[in-house]
Amino acid sequence: MASPNLTSSLRETRVFPPPAEFAARAHVQNFAQYQALYQQSVSEPDRFWAGVARELHWFHAPEQGLDWDQAASRVRWFADGTLNMSDNCIDRHVAGGRGEHTALVWEGEPGEVRALSFRELLLEVGRCSSMLRALGVAKGDRVAIYMGTTPEVAIAMLACTRIGAVHSVVFGGFAPQAIADRILDADCRVVLTQDGTYRRGTEIPLKRSVDEALRQCPSVRSVVVFRRTGSPVAMEPGRDLWWHEQMAGAEPLCPPEPLGAEDPLFILYTSGTTGKPKGLVHTNGGYAVQTYLTTRLVFDLHPDDIFWCTADVGWITGHSYVLYGALQNGVTTLLYEGAPNCPDPGRFWQLIDRHRVTAFYTAPTAIRAFMQWGPGYPRAARLDSLRVLGTVGEPINPEAWMWYHSEIGRGRCPVADTWWQTETGAHMLAPLPGAIPTKPGSATLPFPGIVPAIVTKAGEPVPAGHGGLLVIRKPWPSIARTIWGDHARYVQTYWAEVPGSYFSGDGARQDDDGYFWLMGRVDDVINVSGHRLGTMEIESALVAHPRVAEAAAVGKTHQLKGQAISVFVTLEAGARPSPELREELRSWVAREIGSLARPDDVRFVQALPKTRSGKIMRRLLRELAEHGEIKGDTTTLEDFAGLAKMREGDEA
Repeated sequence: MASPNLTSSLRETRVFPPPAEFAARAHVQNFAQYQALYQQSVSEPDRFWAGVARELHWFHAPEQGLDWDQAASRVRWFADGTLNMSDNCIDRHVAGGRGEHTALVWEGEPGEVRALSFRELLLEVGRCSSMLRALGVAKGDRVAIYMGTTPEVAIAMLACTRIGAVHSVVFGGFAPQAIADRILDADCRVVLTQDGTYRRGTEIPLKRSVDEALRQCPSVRSVVVFRRTGSPVAMEPGRDLWWHEQMAGAEPLCPPEPLGAEDPLFILYTSGTTGKPKGLVHTNGGYAVQTYLTTRLVFDLHPDDIFWCTADVGWITGHSYVLYGALQNGVTTLLYEGAPNCPDPGRFWQLIDRHRVTAFYTAPTAIRAFMQWGPGYPRAARLDSLRVLGTVGEPINPEAWMWYHSEIGRGRCPVADTWWQTETGAHMLAPLPGAIPTKPGSATLPFPGIVPAIVTKAGEPVPAGHGGLLVIRKPWPSIARTIWGDHARYVQTYWAEVPGSYFSGDGARQDDDGYFWLMGRVDDVINVSGHRLGTMEIESALVAHPRVAEAAAVGKTHQLKGQAISVFVTLEAGARPSPELREELRSWVAREIGSLARPDDVRFVQALPKTRSGKIMRRLLRELAEHGEIKGDTTTLEDFAGLAKMREGDEA
């Protein structure tokens, strides 16, 4: 790994204290309370997390806390306890008298709406659990789930957890080869899928992709197909079964299986992998405890809240916050099947008004798209139900933060900018919205129980204001325990780079107030004349320009400087690309950050290549900047038409 000494020049001085009315009702109401809670959590972590664990239902309450074998990089939490995730998401609320409260609200892209109470969800999950058992699925078996965003995907995940099966949800945008890789790696014998799903008014044929993938997976014995669109699909006799037929005859009462806290809960493969898939293993106890607490405190959830996380369930955000975190807290979680601009760019704001959403959690890339579409769409909505906003997936640039705060939050909703990863399972850095003042672009301070640091590769702390490697010093309950079938790879990837600490792969800095500012992936750093510049800061400077909607910065080989900075820019509605604007943007970045960061070239594009989770595919941009063409894998790309336009060349 190259030197981690990142050059950091971006500065943000605006500070937003928690709104007084919000803080008065919050679980954590002021900064002093946060400091006391945090101090207790790091000085007595076993006691702190045991107190949180007691708020959930255990068949056998744990007496053990953290068990950490540093030499082998093996982590265990609550190892002597037994519990069940499905039980804590559903049964606990029904038993507590909230069976009629709405658990799930779903809206399909064509406009259908369905709602399930906790009692109704319990019966559906029970039927699905019985169906899986009838197919021979037992505790510890792996089940692949390749579905769109419907209530059935949530039912399928909860049913697996109910009987102790280990689910492996494969993102519905993955191509057949990626599906096959994941099924083979986890040795899944049962696949749950559906005929198709809707995206931007188009039907995506999911079953067809499964059929192609299974040509490489002869060990799969059963495929259960949920009928969503009604389009004809091929059904292989003896293997393929209809969901509705299997559910109709299934027993609705299926008691939850007591599971060890360290029994595997699910395997989730990281996006963008090359070669052998990297399946992160999360376990029952620690993951349940930490997703429960982070959801409650970061979004300050109360029983009457309606929570909408826009992530696909195929990603960790969908696991932790669309489903498990929200349902453990007994709040209503909203699921939406389609795209944010179908039939028009006002769809999200209409959804918020229609379902009276109180907590809204989305990605910075989506926010920048909303900005590009213009303020008219959110201004046409009331948005008066919103209490708190959140961002997830990548660092958010200050100008997008400010737009989100003013246009969506109307200046009254705190913004929780969260940093965490598939590997961490839950939030690591995030403001508690009633207690911690926020700064646009900063993930602020560590969540209770988390001990982060900014260090050199040798593990030495770097001074405030200087960039370095973001590590976490001690294990937390929701950390992934291993990579499925390859613990040595897990150790090498996360524990060997900075001995004794978990290495996140991200660069960051702390300001004089101790706030954390993410600077992008270390492997996304651009090395210019020996100075390592974080892509996040260059992109934030560009988006601060009034005519820029979104930007991505990548490095390309330069004979003298080592690497040159190449940026791809989409413009605000009404702005036109020109050679003059190109030079203006180069000078703008130099003024904002320094002459060292002046882009060598600026390319105007109609859209940046993104996955359906909203992440910019910088790998494709690096290929385009370096070679003038894209040859790499594009199977997770959201908009192929946009890629074609990029291949055609610059607009100006």
